[in-house]
Amino acid sequence: MTDRYPGYDVLTKRNSPSWNEQTRQVIDARLTLDPAEHRFFSDTEWPTMLAICGRIVPQPDSRARPAPVAALVDQKVHKDDRDGYRDARLPHIQEAWRRGVRAIDAEAQSRHGAPFHQLLGHQQDDLLRAVQRGQVQSPAWGDMPPQLFFAKRLLHDVVTAYYACPVAWNEIGFGGPASPRGYVRLNYDRRDPWEAAEAKPGNEQWARRENSRVG
Repeated sequence: MTDRYPGYDVLTKRNSPSWNEQTRQVIDARLTLDPAEHRFFSDTEWPTMLAICGRIVPQPDSRARPAPVAALVDQKVHKDDRDGYRDARLPHIQEAWRRGVRAIDAEAQSRHGAPFHQLLGHQQDDLLRAVQRGQVQSPAWGDMPPQLFFAKRLLHDVVTAYYACPVAWNEIGFGGPASPRGYVRLNYDRRDPWEAAEAKPGNEQWARRENSRVG
């Protein structure tokens, strides 16, 4: 993975004017979330949920503390934390996830004779692509359109959970919630001193020096 923002760590902003106490509390809660914690998904469903998240947003093995993506999704679904809108063709969030995970496992059993988390990586990818295209046939889906579940529930919730984490912010140079400092230089290709500097060919050392001062 190319380091586009060398030397940048968004957490250096924690005690700076960029973040207020409410922001710190929200981010701290995400950082301390146990990646193995699950209260909505059952012990049988949990390995499949972990495997799904691992294929949608794979993380490098070298990462000391990976983003707890599955745990964040589980937390959202357990709290019945809705988005404020819903495609009427999909059931509510808890029912959609319960049915979707079970249906993906049923498809895996039908195609390969094993639950999803026991499949090889390319088999998992192929099955998820089939769900994305609606090319699945298990009765476990019921009247829930698989392609809509993939696009508007599975992909939405998993990717949102990943980009709620500071490790993902470091990858894209995001400064985190702009509260209370905000941003000033909003024009194209301009950045405030407290924003990350992107490493482009020839300026890698400059970017590293700039990012060491961000805070």
